[in-house]
Amino acid sequence: MFRYFIYLAYDGTNYHGWQIQPNGSSVQETLMKALHTFLRDEAIEVVGAGRTDAGVHARLMVAHFDVEWMLDEDTVTDKLNRLLPPDISVYRVRRVNQDAHARFDATYRTYKYYVTTQKNPFNRAYCWRLFQPLDFAKMNEAAQTLFDYTDFTSFSKLHTDVKTNNCKIMHAHWEQVSETEWVFTIQADRFLRNMVRAIVGTLVEVGRGKLSVEGFRKVIEEKNRCSAGTSVPGHALFLVDIGYPDELFPLG
Repeated sequence: MFRYFIYLAYDGTNYHGWQIQPNGSSVQETLMKALHTFLRDEAIEVVGAGRTDAGVHARLMVAHFDVEWMLDEDTVTDKLNRLLPPDISVYRVRRVNQDAHARFDATYRTYKYYVTTQKNPFNRAYCWRLFQPLDFAKMNEAAQTLFDYTDFTSFSKLHTDVKTNNCKIMHAHWEQVSETEWVFTIQADRFLRNMVRAIVGTLVEVGRGKLSVEGFRKVIEEKNRCSAGTSVPGHALFLVDIGYPDELFPLG
């Protein structure tokens, strides 16, 4: 058997998230159907680096699959792009070690969340519009407290099947990218379900003056989802990067 990583991007607007759903279309299912059609093998399974919620986008998602014969990577990339709908694009198919795992071998994931203070018909599907000013300096001060903790139960969706709510956050910062737009970038070794949207929602409470920096710290320490703010909408969230060790790639 040969294992391959697929590097892809997608607009999540029309999907119920990455993972296969019983009553809705998913990116994983759409990608698997394209692979089945091209490789003529219904047994091929696709394993993603993680889950994205309904409506969430990915500038870079990574998934792996196994096949019994060696593939021409450029040909597979081209054929998949011909079979996939316009809102899913494959950048590259790359051979990896047989034991490489798209999810468990990832060393970090990076997400970006976009907000705007201006009504704009051209970014309404990819930015969350704010209707009142926020104190982004105070929000960045609160974001820095994330580095002091590893248990983020307060920002996790309830009743998930994960064994631990511990994550190592490596970066968390708000940056102004234009006169009317800001972006929050966060990087960690792993993320819990709904975690980024819950963190952003709670930071917005700080920016609105409804929660102090110490109050934000207390939310984390309480390890209670009910203590945190409301999750922000998914349409402004993008998975943008995933890192892997070099030793996973035998061909360099």
